[in-house]
Amino acid sequence: MPTLHTYDYAVIRVVPRVEREEFINVGVIVSCPGAKHLEAAIELDLERVRAFAPSLDIDGLQPWLDAIVAICRGDANAGPIAQLPARARFHFLTAKRSSVVQMSSTHVGRTADPSSVVEHLMRKMVRVPG
Repeated sequence: MPTLHTYDYAVIRVVPRVEREEFINVGVIVSCPGAKHLEAAIELDLERVRAFAPSLDIDGLQPWLDAIVAICRGDANAGPIAQLPARARFHFLTAKRSSVVQMSSTHVGRTADPSSVVEHLMRKMVRVPG
């Protein structure tokens, strides 16, 4: 029987008009301390985002989304937050914010393969079915 690890995840959302609280899911963050795994995946469906929020500055948004991935990876050029322990990075990234890029509440699960969770959540929570 494979070892099951507990993981936490949050869905990355773009909220074009914060006051309306409408959002589109664009990615996920998965933290699995037992497997020493922290990963973010983002897929910005430009056609869908433009239909949802035609005036959104996509070029201005992309660096913020890229920073999430870089912080999860611990990239040296991602600033001091990226140098924190993985669990602290996850908590920093999933903290509640009132901004265009927000995270859902965190949720938990168990898996033997944390990297497969990212793909599963992307299919389930981000990509358009079909």
